[in-house]
Amino acid sequence: MNSSPFRLLGAALLLSSTPLLAAPLDAALDESQRLAVEAKASQARIEQLDDASREMLTEYRNALQQTEALQGYNEQLKQLVAAQREELAGYQQQLEGIERTQEAVTPQMRRMVEVLGEFIAADLPFLPDERSDRLAQLQELLPRADVSLAEKYRRILEAYQIESDYGRTLEAWRGELLGEDGSRSVEFLRLGRVMLYYQTLDGHESGWWDPKSRSWQVLEGDARRPLRQAIGIARQEQAPALLDLPVKTLAQESQQ
Repeated sequence: MNSSPFRLLGAALLLSSTPLLAAPLDAALDESQRLAVEAKASQARIEQLDDASREMLTEYRNALQQTEALQGYNEQLKQLVAAQREELAGYQQQLEGIERTQEAVTPQMRRMVEVLGEFIAADLPFLPDERSDRLAQLQELLPRADVSLAEKYRRILEAYQIESDYGRTLEAWRGELLGEDGSRSVEFLRLGRVMLYYQTLDGHESGWWDPKSRSWQVLEGDARRPLRQAIGIARQEQAPALLDLPVKTLAQESQQ
């Protein structure tokens, strides 16, 4: 019976200490939750930092690749610049060579044109307008600075080639023949560079160019028919045939 008061006292003490024990437990739980929240936030920050680190690493690797590519490109540019410098140096040497060539070739081309003019003046007087125009064009071409040296030389050679071809062709054309009584229309016939003939349109008169006297000489009447036939062949109006044309040379004339 004496123990009852003690039991009651113990129970009272136990009940009175329950709030005191709950307070530290709640604080511990709150602290645990706070630590969990902070840990979660820290983990999120760590993950963000990890993602940022990955991005930075990727950017760094990309930068390295770009750097290597730029280094390779710069090396190619260096080689290209060096090659261009060598090419420019070669061009400069070519220009200097062209200038020296031009200094040597220009007088030669001028002389070629002069010789061509002298040759035309001494040659048979055929196609005078065409040949004199071609010669005048060459004379005007030589001093022009906007025309290359190669083009000038090509044009001169072309003129020489045309003059050379005259010696291998048979040609007929209508033109004006100057005489003491004025000019008259006639048919001209050129036999290479050997002979130059004319025949009046009515066929009553024929003649040939005498290089020795530098004048036209009338042919005998029996030359009219073969000359008319030769003119037809030259105009491709008749089939080619063996011609019996009068041919006189300077040697024959001197013997006469």
